[in-house]
Amino acid sequence: MAYKINAEECIACGACADGCPVEAISAGDAYSIDASKCIDCGACADACPVGAPKAE
Repeated sequence: MAYKINAEECIACGACADGCPVEAISAGDAYSIDASKCIDCGACADACPVGAPKAE
């Protein structure tokens, strides 16, 4: 089960991408997670200051 970033909560700070050990997160207006690369470790959720990444 991969994580997903709630675009309405994302402030596009990049903390989640910096914390991802498998580089599954890409930038945009809001960041997004490639489910095929995500290893469900939760590092993105731990790094996010607003709690935008959530387990699906």
